[in-house]
Amino acid sequence: MTVAVAPPKRRPKRHPLRAEAVRGLGPLTGACVLLMFGVLLTASPETWQGGWEETANLMHNSLLIALPLAAAAGCWQGGRERRRRIEELWNTSVRTPLTRLLASALPVALWVAVAYLLAVVAASLATWPYSLGDHPYLAQVPGDTVALMAAVLLGHVAGRTVPTLFAAPLLGMAVYAVLGAAVHDDTGRPFDPAALAVDGLRPVWWQPLAMAGWTLGLVLAITLAYAARRRATALLPLAAAVACGALLAHTGSGLWRPGPYANRQACDTSTTPAVCVNARYAGLLPQVGDALSGVTGKLRGVRNLPVRWEDRDGESHADEAQLPMITPFGWSVVRGRLTEPKRYAWEAVQMLEGRGDCEEVPTRVSAADDAVTAYLAPNLSQDYFDRLDAKGDAAARADLRARLAARAKLAGMDEEHRRAWLSAYFAARGDCALKGVPSL
Repeated sequence: MTVAVAPPKRRPKRHPLRAEAVRGLGPLTGACVLLMFGVLLTASPETWQGGWEETANLMHNSLLIALPLAAAAGCWQGGRERRRRIEELWNTSVRTPLTRLLASALPVALWVAVAYLLAVVAASLATWPYSLGDHPYLAQVPGDTVALMAAVLLGHVAGRTVPTLFAAPLLGMAVYAVLGAAVHDDTGRPFDPAALAVDGLRPVWWQPLAMAGWTLGLVLAITLAYAARRRATALLPLAAAVACGALLAHTGSGLWRPGPYANRQACDTSTTPAVCVNARYAGLLPQVGDALSGVTGKLRGVRNLPVRWEDRDGESHADEAQLPMITPFGWSVVRGRLTEPKRYAWEAVQMLEGRGDCEEVPTRVSAADDAVTAYLAPNLSQDYFDRLDAKGDAAARADLRARLAARAKLAGMDEEHRRAWLSAYFAARGDCALKGVPSL
């Protein structure tokens, strides 16, 4: 009797990168990079949630730590064969040195890139519910991803070249030192893939592409010069890197320009003064308007007021008053909400009076300023300071009596008389000569 023997099952062909991608240092490195971004994002979420630009800048500035970590991981992976003492055996493989290098380095680089992209997605999802306007800034994400992968590849070459167990930590520290030094060097800043992003400034549209060409081209040139059979092939990526580097160097400070919302204001003109915030935070305008509604309601019918409160850097125009600072997040604004509306209104009234730059203010004018502030937006801590003055020396007590009398007089006026007095008061707004300020 003939027994049929089934042929052995053929194992499915698997790509050689698969084993490296699912085991070993690649997944561990990706987890470490993702954990690092998680720590940075959760350390102070109140400083970036709600602002798309703040979120994008945090992710980009985190490269100062992520790039050394990626380089160190690549270096450790590059020295793996030497640590296992199979370097000579590995060199007998039919695969070319470049193929063996890329087969070992690419999985780690891909895991680092995936971890960074997951962190970007997580940060964007965390910002979305609290966003105040504007739109996500993703222009730098491709360039930053390429820089992280290039750091892994550069570290891998260093790990194969430097025969020491301490190569990985030393390379990580060296990369961190170089990037940190470039932060304070205007000459090296155009070439720094981790150059610190500044709120209000955005890179020109081609800067991330040129930076990717500079970093990846330079690292590919080093890799090909080290592992390629025909080392002349390194000239092509080197030429691309030189061209991108020349473009970055020629543009210099022009690589960063004011963002599209830098000088744009979103305004509520239904009140006097009008209330304006930077267009990046247009979603905050209703909250600011509500916080100032008590002030604008009491100023109805008063003349000589500024045209508007404005929210932008630099000196205000003569017919404008500066709005209290919204940024940096974490103080006045946390996760898209005003933290202390009453204090915000009090600060806005201080700006409205416009005497912050005056060196010396007489007691008469100081009492008038205090009375106006107490009427429009009283300070929640005023009672505490009044009690301190009441226990102070004779001068402090006399000053307190003058302030209390001025507050009582302004509060006791009829509406028409008070509007006329406030109109005369704001006519002398910002006048350090103080002759036009009416008495109380």
